[in-house]
Amino acid sequence: MRSIVHTLAVLVILQMFSCSTEVDNYADYKDITIVYGLLESKADTNFIKITKAFLGPGNALLIAQNPDSSQYAGKLNARLLGVKNGVSLPEIMLDTLTVHNKLAGDSIFYFPQQKVYYTTAAIDPEATYTLRILRGDKVVEAQTKVVKDFAIMEPVNRVNFASTVASAVKWKAAPNARRHEAVMVFNFMELWPGSADTVHKTMTWNLGTVTSKNTNGSETLEIAYQGDEFFRRLAAVIDQDTPNVKRFTGKIDIYISAGGDDLTTYIEVNAPSNSIIQEVPQFSNIENGIGIFSSRSTVKRTYLMTVQSETKLVEAYPWGFLFKFVP
Repeated sequence: MRSIVHTLAVLVILQMFSCSTEVDNYADYKDITIVYGLLESKADTNFIKITKAFLGPGNALLIAQNPDSSQYAGKLNARLLGVKNGVSLPEIMLDTLTVHNKLAGDSIFYFPQQKVYYTTAAIDPEATYTLRILRGDKVVEAQTKVVKDFAIMEPVNRVNFASTVASAVKWKAAPNARRHEAVMVFNFMELWPGSADTVHKTMTWNLGTVTSKNTNGSETLEIAYQGDEFFRRLAAVIDQDTPNVKRFTGKIDIYISAGGDDLTTYIEVNAPSNSIIQEVPQFSNIENGIGIFSSRSTVKRTYLMTVQSETKLVEAYPWGFLFKFVP
């Protein structure tokens, strides 16, 4: 998403000047601040990316590889201002650090180092926070409510993959959130022939996304899943060509991530489109800048699969699964 923010900014600026050959293309250049930050009340550290759009002569792809093109020099005056029940909370000043493990991925921008702003201060889930960045006489601001904690309701005890009818993951919508995404992770172990050590493996299943009708946390949301789909996905991640591999069933983690209202709009507006209309809509809640400042919360619950599901995995599929660890 960080790459999307930068790319959109670059494309907008290039399009603004690409049609004219009679003026100085760089005379009217304006510094555009780009912000990407999601507050989490349960996180021990919250990170916010603050960069700038760039414009220069030559190949924009090559310019993007230079950190100075999009990083501000030094440390900006950036802070979080919280208000709870009409009372101002102590200001939280953001500090900077340089991370050294940014992956190349599909990004056209510099890596592996990048500067980020952060705080280890506690984020109050009952407060509304304003991000304020001071740059001379320019003030860049954005505001968000904090997505509150919520709970997974179903499954209650174990996860069922043996049923021929659909099962479901159910949860109470997170207050101050709109978009909810569910992910299931199946953990298992492998013991290969000639090895004395087991290796931890996972199969990740993105169950889908549900958008709540309101942000007051009153709705019960759910996503259905079919047991046969679990076995199909598991078959795709294991090595079925190597014989005599022993596999051992493990626990199942279910994660529900909830994103704030503005984050939901940002994702929906910037989602890929098959439309032939060339004009791409944009959304930003950053005053005097572009990007997104919102909040999210993630809950996790861990289960075992039902005995029937484990029996089906062990007996119906030739993948070497065992009920329990046997060296």
